[in-house]
Amino acid sequence: MTKNDSTKKMSFRKRVLKFFKWILKLAILFFVVSVLLVFSMRWINPITSSIMIQRQISGFIKGDFELIHYNWVSYNNVSRYVPIAIVAAEDQNFPDHFGFDFKQIEKALKENKRGKRIRGASTITQQVAKNLFLWEGKSFIRKGIEAYFTLLIELLWDKERILEVHMNIAEMGDKIFGVGTASVVYFKKSPSKLTISQAALLAAILPNPRKYSVLKPSGYVRGRQNWIIRQINSLGGPDYLKDI
Repeated sequence: MTKNDSTKKMSFRKRVLKFFKWILKLAILFFVVSVLLVFSMRWINPITSSIMIQRQISGFIKGDFELIHYNWVSYNNVSRYVPIAIVAAEDQNFPDHFGFDFKQIEKALKENKRGKRIRGASTITQQVAKNLFLWEGKSFIRKGIEAYFTLLIELLWDKERILEVHMNIAEMGDKIFGVGTASVVYFKKSPSKLTISQAALLAAILPNPRKYSVLKPSGYVRGRQNWIIRQINSLGGPDYLKDI
């Protein structure tokens, strides 16, 4: 090997080392910023979310721009039927898992493998991570970042805070976000006054709030609403969440 070749090889190694140092610095910066961001949101209510921003941009591009309807309401100012309706509909093991419901994941994989209708197994915590911080899509990169934020949220927030944020940033109609706005738009009342039937109806559309309607519920939505009410009663009602 000539001296020139040796110099080139050393130069290449330096560039590779410099590149990995740069990647490491970015990773450390991302970790520090993400931890501080999630930790601060244990007390600071988010003024918007990633999904809200995406809806605003999409509306602007399509030429039908309209401001997002979003009104934060605290956990204690929401009807006791709303949290339990959401848990009954989306994540019945919410009080007990640490962000991931592996039994539901296994069940979903088996059903999907048999060719049944594709079902998800995302927990409420995963949905908060996705809606608050991430973009829509099903790539492995997005799922990996979602898992990271899910763990952070479970570590840094308590269960009540997770559910409170979810109730407020969940999409509940076209440009309608959170139970505070949905209760006024759909039922003309404060979220603290929602009945079990109304709470179950809101929870019934959550799988696809841009397809399903609260004002004109389909037979499927009505059936899901009735199922959610039965699940609420089966779980023991609002008291199911008294220790979260």
